[in-house]
Amino acid sequence: MNKKIKKIIQKKNKSKIICLTAYSKNIAKILDKYCDIVLVGDSMANVLYGSKNTHKITLQNIIQHGVSVKKGIKKSLLVVDMPKDTYKNKKKAKENAQLIMKKTGCDAVKIESNKKNYVIINELINSDIPVMGHIGFTPQFKKKFKIEGGTKYETKKLLKEALSIQKAGAFSIVLECISPNASKLITNKINIPTIGIGSSSFCDGQILVTDDMLGLSGFYPKFIKKYVNLKRIIEKAVKKYSKEVKSKVFPRKTNFLYGR
Repeated sequence: MNKKIKKIIQKKNKSKIICLTAYSKNIAKILDKYCDIVLVGDSMANVLYGSKNTHKITLQNIIQHGVSVKKGIKKSLLVVDMPKDTYKNKKKAKENAQLIMKKTGCDAVKIESNKKNYVIINELINSDIPVMGHIGFTPQFKKKFKIEGGTKYETKKLLKEALSIQKAGAFSIVLECISPNASKLITNKINIPTIGIGSSSFCDGQILVTDDMLGLSGFYPKFIKKYVNLKRIIEKAVKKYSKEVKSKVFPRKTNFLYGR
């Protein structure tokens, strides 16, 4: 087993797992100092490409960004999302996952559950490709954004799904927009770590889209905490630059490549 993955599994019930997304080397280099897991998420569709959903991200897109992120990673576990329709069957999933692993040098891939693709996860595990699962709100398969696990019936179904993913061989599971009670039950019942997003503090770890928590994306549902308004800081800097260029304050002689 990958040593980094072993460390993540050993954190269950002991210390919280810190996860954030990255799409470039510069951001990844910063996150690597503080995160246990860095995810090259298909959320880049919304954050970088202005799409309404994650469906149009291609294998090439995710690989290009994965290559960049890998250059900034030293200690964190690097996980790459498998885009929609890249794991429709066992053969396709294996080919595409192997390509992602080979091209990016990542440690694992993440697959969203559709309650049927457990055999896909198992196929990848048997091919020595580590997999992170994902249940609850799964953007690749569900259109309506809502909290899940609000009833005993829903909670039972989610637990069954999590146990099936664990049995298939995944080393962890993302719980997205799952009720606190359901998140707590799932986390207590399964042996692998749960990583929450909008799913309470009962999970073994937390993940956010970095651009959301930095105040860059404009997407701020209740479960996201904006730690800084980076958009305002950038705008202030750009405004000052614009003003200095117009007033000929910049560039000064000290900024010239060659003196006069």
